[in-house]
Amino acid sequence: MAERRPPLEPSGKTAASPLRGEVDFDFEAGTLSVANTRTLIGNARVVEKDTKSEAGERTLPLPDPVRLALLNFKVLQAAEAATAGEAYTSGAYVFVDPLGMPMNGRLLREHAYALMAELKLRKVRLYDARHSCLTFLAVNGVPDTILAAWAGHTDANFTKRVYVHPTAADMRSAVVHLNALPGVGSDASDPPV
Repeated sequence: MAERRPPLEPSGKTAASPLRGEVDFDFEAGTLSVANTRTLIGNARVVEKDTKSEAGERTLPLPDPVRLALLNFKVLQAAEAATAGEAYTSGAYVFVDPLGMPMNGRLLREHAYALMAELKLRKVRLYDARHSCLTFLAVNGVPDTILAAWAGHTDANFTKRVYVHPTAADMRSAVVHLNALPGVGSDASDPPV
């Protein structure tokens, strides 16, 4: 029989979307619905509630690699449930420990940081993935209104101001346009001034 591990909880307050397998994912349609949040308060209490705003409730298309990873995760969970037997707590959440208990934000971070170390990747905060995703989408031409909707915001300016952080490499694409100015770039026909 597997030993039940105590949850690791941060001091302070963190929020995460408590993804529920059969409720929040439609694998046939390839979508994820965000409808609520799970907030850790202090070291002891988990509060599940609606999203902060109506815009926070949204349905997002699942990129293929994410859909496939989630399907693989379902297979892993089924194997963990079979191994744990009666000790497994069957519930609706996607991110659970090997005994089926919902993971809190700190436990997710602990697992992610261990995986980053194992793969010799630079340690980054999981929350930064939100910023990285929105920055990637923005510098690749996704319209501001779509960025805001993806993030669950009503104000596209807020989304861009807070979450989009183009790097120097991202800004190099602007050079292509500047090089197209008359007298600039390799095909300049005007004599230098």
